[in-house]
Amino acid sequence: MRVAGFGLRADTGEGSLRAALALAGGAEDLGALAVVADKAHLPGIVALARTLDLPLRSVEIGALGSGITLSQRQPVRYGATSVAEGAALGAAGPGATLTVRRVVSPDGRATAAIAEGAP
Repeated sequence: MRVAGFGLRADTGEGSLRAALALAGGAEDLGALAVVADKAHLPGIVALARTLDLPLRSVEIGALGSGITLSQRQPVRYGATSVAEGAALGAAGPGATLTVRRVVSPDGRATAAIAEGAP
């Protein structure tokens, strides 16, 4: 299953998330969206999941996968690598691979990455 993981700020809107997803290759063939658990309630990501009619997977901080891209702008609690990559990997399950590394929306408010795991 292909999962799009996201990194976002509390006030990030659906448009920023959609732009990041487009840069990552779009929503075609996605099975789910994923975000770190403490952001799963935010309106922008909830709206995107609803618009795309995809489940939103909430990934606990300890279950984030090990991303590739270093991220210097995120809070320390998320670790040193991309939250978008970690959320995608964590939600895609054991043995998942990162197929699209982190991309950043043009406005800098959202990041997205794609991982693929077993169906």
